[in-house]
Amino acid sequence: MSSTAAILETIRPLFGDELDAVELEIDRLLENDVTLIPEVAKHVILSGGKRLRPILTLLSSRLSGYIGDRQIRLAVCVEFIHTATLLHDDVVDKSDLRRGSKTANNLWGNEASILVGDFLLSRAFQLMVGDGSLKVLKLLSDTSAIISEGEVLQLTHENNIENDLPTYLKIISAKTAQLFAAACQIGAALAEREEHEKPLFDFGHNLGLAFQIADDALDYSARREKLGKSIGGDFRESKATLPVILAWRKSNAEEKKFWIRTVREKNQWQGDLARAISIMEKYRILQEAIDYAKKYVEKARGSLEIFKNSPEKDALLELLDFSVSREY
Repeated sequence: MSSTAAILETIRPLFGDELDAVELEIDRLLENDVTLIPEVAKHVILSGGKRLRPILTLLSSRLSGYIGDRQIRLAVCVEFIHTATLLHDDVVDKSDLRRGSKTANNLWGNEASILVGDFLLSRAFQLMVGDGSLKVLKLLSDTSAIISEGEVLQLTHENNIENDLPTYLKIISAKTAQLFAAACQIGAALAEREEHEKPLFDFGHNLGLAFQIADDALDYSARREKLGKSIGGDFRESKATLPVILAWRKSNAEEKKFWIRTVREKNQWQGDLARAISIMEKYRILQEAIDYAKKYVEKARGSLEIFKNSPEKDALLELLDFSVSREY
């Protein structure tokens, strides 16, 4: 198993200076006389995020042969869209913790979280317009709309333990995979390599699906808990993610009553998370979910076949493997 830090340390020499430039630009664009804005935004942005989406923009730009610096601000744009969705998500989900730290809505309240999220989306649109490419503007504005649709779709299905797989996939496709895909396609658009756009979009989309499925499985991982990482956030919020959907299908009558009470009816008691994990271990649910994620890994791998071997391609493949092999 590989840690995030180890993976990034391995591939960082490819884009270290660019990633440093992204961090500096984030700081610059968050400077504001309204001090609450940088306080809230930096709390989320600097709280252990992997910067995967900006990294995808930097790597895909190089893979397509782009020479210039537009990728820096567009990588920031992608990170701002992502951070805005996190701020809004935590309010909707009534979350108290994210990445082991208190959420912004826990510290500053729902109103501040929503408004700072709106500020970040506005900054993102300023960056899109400032780039000057109608193609990039359309790609990222469409992506923002699709993410919002996914949020609403999840809201209407989040406690439905009888969710079918297509509905679950539609939700994570919109909420997670779409931004991964756009982050990758940007690179081809910047390089004006139209023939690279669909392969990179497909790579990012399948990577995003694999990443989210694995993330949903890790939320119930006893191994993750032993590493000192928080688990059970989705369960406490009564979210019917893939592990719950799969467990529901295999559970006996008594176990189904448990899922109805804890997820559908949101009535949880002490010890329920441990029982949920026990049921999943009984049916090997987490391995089934990871095996499902690996199918998307292979699809993503196939999308890169048109590209010649290069350090950038190797880095993308390494991130692909990391998406389903990580422990947190």
